[in-house]
Amino acid sequence: MTTDAQRLEFPAILQQLKDCAVSDAARQVLDTLEPSTGEAICRQRIAETTAARAVLDACGSPPLAMMKDLDETLSLSRIGAMLTPAQLTGVALFATACRRMTAYLLRGETQAAAVAAYGRELIPLDSLSSEIERCVDETTVHDEASSQLRNLRRKREVAETRIREKLTQLLHSRKALLADGFVATRNGRFVLPVQRRYQSQFGGTVVDVSASGNTVFMEPDAVAGLQGELAALVVEEDAEVRRVLYTLTALVHTQEEPLRRNRDTMLALDVLFAKAKLSAAMRAVPAEITGERTLCLRGARHPLLDPAACVPLDLELDVQTQGVIITGPNTGGKTVSLKTVGLLCLMAQCGLHIPCEPGTRLPLRDAFWCDIGDAQSMAQNLSTFSGHLTNIIRILQGVSRDGLVLLDELGSGTDPAEGMGIAIAVLEELRRRGCLYLVTTHYPQVKAYAADTEGVQTARMAFDPETLAPLYRLEQGKAGESCALQIAKRLGLAPALLQRARHEVYGGPDTAEAPFMSIPPSRAERIRPATVQQNLAGKFSLGDSVILLPGGETALVYRPADEQGNVVIQIKGEKRTINHTRLRLRIPASELYPPDYDFSIVFDSVSNRKASHILGKRHDPGIAVVHGPGEL
Repeated sequence: MTTDAQRLEFPAILQQLKDCAVSDAARQVLDTLEPSTGEAICRQRIAETTAARAVLDACGSPPLAMMKDLDETLSLSRIGAMLTPAQLTGVALFATACRRMTAYLLRGETQAAAVAAYGRELIPLDSLSSEIERCVDETTVHDEASSQLRNLRRKREVAETRIREKLTQLLHSRKALLADGFVATRNGRFVLPVQRRYQSQFGGTVVDVSASGNTVFMEPDAVAGLQGELAALVVEEDAEVRRVLYTLTALVHTQEEPLRRNRDTMLALDVLFAKAKLSAAMRAVPAEITGERTLCLRGARHPLLDPAACVPLDLELDVQTQGVIITGPNTGGKTVSLKTVGLLCLMAQCGLHIPCEPGTRLPLRDAFWCDIGDAQSMAQNLSTFSGHLTNIIRILQGVSRDGLVLLDELGSGTDPAEGMGIAIAVLEELRRRGCLYLVTTHYPQVKAYAADTEGVQTARMAFDPETLAPLYRLEQGKAGESCALQIAKRLGLAPALLQRARHEVYGGPDTAEAPFMSIPPSRAERIRPATVQQNLAGKFSLGDSVILLPGGETALVYRPADEQGNVVIQIKGEKRTINHTRLRLRIPASELYPPDYDFSIVFDSVSNRKASHILGKRHDPGIAVVHGPGEL
């Protein structure tokens, strides 16, 4: 899929179309749907969709088949593999769907003979589906599949009944040796649960052991012969089941060619009716594809917009009209008009109906070229203008006379004067190429160019000057205004700013008497930088437990920070002066000591405390208090 189709949102249409299909194979086909450049093919595709829509409306939803794993099943039958009951049932369901589809198309023959003809291509497979349904269902092979299988299963039932009766007798006669009172099956054999300590007394063969090891599941010697007969019957039954499945597989293989042809027909019908279902969902109608260079859209709606809210688009271009320059306000619907024209032309050439009124006529185009939306790309180092210009150069290098070019806001994203010049140069080149183009713009010079140039038509998006509301209606032959100031006023731009804008555009006095817009307070929270005048005195308290960085050692504050931020701490009985930036509070002193605590107990030696006590009572010249470094 081209980037131009993506810009027109064609992938969204494809997704809706695939959702209408029943089988995965049809979804894969629809995922590759592309517009045809052949007029006859386009008309044929639209006619088929119209016929399918008529049958759908008259007969309801068709009984299509999912065809899941059908190809794999047919391939397995070809190499001689044995098909499972589920695979055979899938073949039978497909054959039944083919029969129902034939009847459905026969009912719709009066509505559309072309679609009903598909019913004659479906080969009847009633005998195949009947035989499969008689023999198997999704999980089992029926007893009626063969007389031999029915007899073997009856014998097996009799053998199992005899074994159960014998084991039931043993349940009562040897109850004391058993761990529980029921008949069990282990590894396909009937057994009794015996207590391990009675294993040797019970007599028989151990088939299994419980998880705890306290119980052994034994096959009594009394039923060993019957178990052998049952095992032989099981082997014979399995062989007969396989024989039946191989026979049915061979039957499927003999019908491989009809099955594949029916598969192809059902796939084509699934694709066709998916288009019809999408047509019904969109309330769409067939458009006429013409080789002439004329376009007539009547009541066209963008298929991805709400039909109830979408304003229909009417656009008519004759043979002499080569380009349309659309002007008008922002949010007025110019871009939607471009996308509607491009997307509906693309859908019609894919054989799809389009949401419009009858009488719509579209010109056959060999390619669709678009520059719509923001073309900015940081990955490719493209600004908005560079992205648009790169795309326009790509278009000019590839567009032919039969191309459709859609350019939104041509020349925008750069200096207005230069952008206007580029816009007119591009338009003149498109006119020289002879292609059909639709362009939106706000440049007054481009509007003047369109008015003065032969083969170029002006159009505008209608705008109500009273309510300042866009009407989303395209008016041909008229040039529109951008109405930027009116739109700004409607959206709530402050009156003072509007007055200033008028002054800059139209001149006159700048009398901004209206109030300006209020400025909200800042919500940014900045880290306030530390100042030289910050008062560090008193940081930390006497007795605080702190951590000395970077080592992480624990210390006590002996003297709080001075004005320079230096703190005296005691660490391992030693007083040291440390800057406050290397300390982190661990536990405040208020949480470690009572309010009247005597810190001399922590920081002074015993001799100093005694000397201080004596000197506090009397003077004694023989006694002195000795201070170490950093204690004064």
